[in-house]
Amino acid sequence: MKDVYILAVETSCDETSLAIVKNGKDVVAMEVYTQMDTHALYGGVVPEIASRMHTEAITLVLESLLKKSNIKIDQVDAVAVTYAPGLMGGLLVGIEFAKTISYIYNKPLIKVNHMVGHIYANNIENQLEFPLLAMVVSGGHTELVEMNGDYDFKLLGATLDDAIGEAYDKVARIMGVPYPGGPNVEKLARDGNVSYQLAKPVNDNTLNFSYSGLKSNVINLVHNYKQRGEEININDLAASFQYVAVDEIIRKLSIALSNKKYKMVVLAGGVSANQYLRNEVDKLVKSYGTILAVPRMLYCTDNAAMIGAAAYPLFINGKNIVDFSLNAKSHISTTD
Repeated sequence: MKDVYILAVETSCDETSLAIVKNGKDVVAMEVYTQMDTHALYGGVVPEIASRMHTEAITLVLESLLKKSNIKIDQVDAVAVTYAPGLMGGLLVGIEFAKTISYIYNKPLIKVNHMVGHIYANNIENQLEFPLLAMVVSGGHTELVEMNGDYDFKLLGATLDDAIGEAYDKVARIMGVPYPGGPNVEKLARDGNVSYQLAKPVNDNTLNFSYSGLKSNVINLVHNYKQRGEEININDLAASFQYVAVDEIIRKLSIALSNKKYKMVVLAGGVSANQYLRNEVDKLVKSYGTILAVPRMLYCTDNAAMIGAAAYPLFINGKNIVDFSLNAKSHISTTD
């Protein structure tokens, strides 16, 4: 079978990333231009600035990618682009760029769900084995998804309010932790002890999640300590929050693994970079005699390689190939 080369585009948040991926697994080359230092000045991602910086960077990123890969655009078989979910401005920059490449070089245009891309990041250096259980954890999503084959999704459970990544970021702001909040809370937690009593969210037998109550619990705790003029041990609070937040994942994963035998469990989404989460999930999955797949750090955060990996089965099966009316969507489920 002829090798398939896909030029992939990812601009859903604050990384401008392009990649050329061969057969959905071999990352020929990838470039990632991050805006993190700029947004750190504002304490978080500013959508208007993000979209402007994508516009300024994307052609330069393409030029660098083509030099690194030694491949010309007319040699690729298709162009894949993240169309949802994400920041509308950033998504539109990537979509219009991908449409332009598709039109000029007469290449099929493939739309890819960003969160599905995070799942397929696990297929780059591993091999997805079905049926599998995907734990999707990001700034906007906390979902348990069953897959019985390529693009055969079944949503088992989702967050009822805040996602885990959103909770990390909001708790970071409450605690005065600088951007990026989630990774910095994790760092603080490494030197802390679980000494603050925080309520367990959704302590039931469903596969749904909730982080709004935990976030509010931390807000109230910090407020009460300040009212009393008492000092908070920031490392201990970070460790206490992280323990409860991750325990929510572990409890729900355990229920799902008890209900059905899966060949593999995969972690997907930006929060999968959290080492404490990785370690706790690894221990749980091993106790069920199942394989855990987690992307290496390069493929955990937003990147175009995962979009190329997710686009490959779509291209092979002639799915999600779209015309130039393609538009962005800011909110979408992994299974949509």
